[in-house]
Amino acid sequence: MSVNIYFNSLNRKTFAKIGDTMKHLHIKHHWLGRLLASDPGLIRFQKAGRATLSLMASVFTTLFIMNAAGFDALTPAIVSGMAGMMGIMIVMDDTKREKILTTFLLGVSAMAGITLGSSLAHNAYYIDIAMIVLIFGSFYLTRFGVRYFSLCMIGFMTIYFSSILKLTSSQLPWFYIGIWIGIAYAFLFNFILFQDTAKNLKRSIRSFHIQSNLTFNLLIQGMQDKELSPQRKKELQKNVLKLREYAIIASDYINEDDVQKLWPGLTPSQLRLYVFDTGMLIETLTDSIRSLKYADALEIDELRRLLIWVIQTLRDAEVLAQNYEEQNLQEAELAVQALRLLIMDLFNREDQPEGWLFLIRRIESIANHVIEGAITLQQALYSEKIMVKNSEEADEDLSETSKKDSGEKDSEDEEKTLKPSTKKAYQALVAAVLSIIVGQIISPAQPYWVLLTAFIVLLGTESIGRTYTKGFQRSIGTIIGAVIGFTLARLVSGHSALEVTLIFVAVFFAFYLLEVSYTLMSMFITMLVAFMYDLLLGGISISLIGARVLDTIAGAAIAFGVSTFVFPKKTKDKVADSFNEFLTELKPFVIEYIRGFREDVNVKELSGSAFALDQKLQTIKTEAQSLTQKPGSPRHSDVNRWITIFAAINYYARHLVASSYRKGFDYPDELVEVFKRIEEKLDLNIETLMEVIKGNGDGALVYSLEKEREQIERLAPTRKQSQRDLIHHLYYVWRINKTILELAVELGAGKE
Repeated sequence: MSVNIYFNSLNRKTFAKIGDTMKHLHIKHHWLGRLLASDPGLIRFQKAGRATLSLMASVFTTLFIMNAAGFDALTPAIVSGMAGMMGIMIVMDDTKREKILTTFLLGVSAMAGITLGSSLAHNAYYIDIAMIVLIFGSFYLTRFGVRYFSLCMIGFMTIYFSSILKLTSSQLPWFYIGIWIGIAYAFLFNFILFQDTAKNLKRSIRSFHIQSNLTFNLLIQGMQDKELSPQRKKELQKNVLKLREYAIIASDYINEDDVQKLWPGLTPSQLRLYVFDTGMLIETLTDSIRSLKYADALEIDELRRLLIWVIQTLRDAEVLAQNYEEQNLQEAELAVQALRLLIMDLFNREDQPEGWLFLIRRIESIANHVIEGAITLQQALYSEKIMVKNSEEADEDLSETSKKDSGEKDSEDEEKTLKPSTKKAYQALVAAVLSIIVGQIISPAQPYWVLLTAFIVLLGTESIGRTYTKGFQRSIGTIIGAVIGFTLARLVSGHSALEVTLIFVAVFFAFYLLEVSYTLMSMFITMLVAFMYDLLLGGISISLIGARVLDTIAGAAIAFGVSTFVFPKKTKDKVADSFNEFLTELKPFVIEYIRGFREDVNVKELSGSAFALDQKLQTIKTEAQSLTQKPGSPRHSDVNRWITIFAAINYYARHLVASSYRKGFDYPDELVEVFKRIEEKLDLNIETLMEVIKGNGDGALVYSLEKEREQIERLAPTRKQSQRDLIHHLYYVWRINKTILELAVELGAGKE
């Protein structure tokens, strides 16, 4: 008996060691970590996999039923696969209940499209009208909900197919059966087999941790190098940007239900803050170590050793692991305490190092925040009392957010101007008419391919520049895909099984690469079309695939032309709107931070706003892409500089969050009024900058905070008098205001 217990215990220890070794392989082997973290949370893989599986299951099930019934036709199976695939990709409602209803309604819309297309197939004018109405409705009806876009889109596709096939009434029942088989599989893969969103959260957090560890390793290697090579700097910066992207993805999946399911006792705000602080620590380490290298500060052996110790202990502390060991964080605490003692020693020296000591303080401060946050997570995981308290706080935060959202919606309802969805609908209407005319001229046999391209290029593009960029990418992808697809289709022609396999492979990669490269996505879609043509038509010619390329270029050109002349939204105006959206998000963020010094404000929630600011900054870069890629254009240098300025503001704001949950500041009562003035001036300055960006800021003033800064620095307790360094925590507030003030003055505002 005792022998069995011994061996059971030994086996458990052995398996634990094996698991621990597997878990740390990505730390030892950079290439493996890079591969494991390449798709955060496997989100792209899962979505592309669901769409492909739904397509395959729908096609094969429909074929099996039809063959069993003695009906030999491929087209109902193709429509079935289309319904199954679109049921995955175009259902974009906010809640699960709404998504289920939309999935069901897709089947109804697809049936209506097949019926209408077949009944009007002998009258091209009626088909044209139906196509135009659906394209107009797909944009116009989005004001009532995204569901209507999905319904119009599948209606458009089914009318397109049925008008080409010229179906008879006797064939329709098989297409109805195929549609509902596709919808059933979409429901199965969306809401039954892949409904566990908690897995997405867990995988995205794991990808974030792997990427964090990769960057920690690069930092350690950089510190051990004699000099920081340009290649190392570039690699570090690339990894930091990727880590920020992973943090945003992880934060999007953080919600109350999934957090409680995976880590009972935690709240979304705690987990979100932990993710943010970890990313911010790595970003600070990267910037600081680069500066320390230049200042030769890392030539001090003790400093370099302590920094490496801090990084290693934080890298190895798996805070959210089920078999977490407390000594991991204890060692991290010891490392940070040792760094703190070294800082105190450097402060007390008569020959204090100049220019870089504040960098070490910043590293120590944020590393300490990460450890405090990690300890809080562990306490919450194992303390029922803390779990209940945090749950109540989360409910309060949720109600406050709901009030904010409702207020925003009310203000939007008061808008009297023409809505963006209406403008886009009119653009689509003109593009549809032109596309049908052009399609009839250049491709009378397939007149709607031009229309389909124009429709797709107009999707998700609000400015002239974005429409041009998307149309150009689609055209390039189509040309490359046509060459590759034509070559492969000729090579595998006659091997139906292989062609079908290649079709499924092309579908998977098209959707997998959708968010990575629109050009590559278009390439795989064109390859898919080439295989389909060869399979359905029994062969493919250069003229046939060439016609599709010409149709694509024509459709992209029409979309660009319409966006230029019908309710045009200039790229610089859209970029200006994006800048103002960033500032709209920034204003309450900074004001709440300042208010936290004099009132009991729950500043933990600022981490969510920080992620939102990151997303707004990325939107600015995306919208400005057509301008920043034209070095000779007059707006190029201005836009690039503005983006750099807003990136700096975002950087300063992120540093505020890194210390935002510290409370208990000591200062004289007379500083309360100073904080109120800071809030008022910041509010006015941000509003003024927004107005001058719009071009409406004539005579507006912006206000310096130098007087308030002087008062605070004169009256605030010293570091020795208080454990909270007030001056240190306000440093980035001054930087934010100074940047806003300089930009506003440059754009025409007055300074007071």
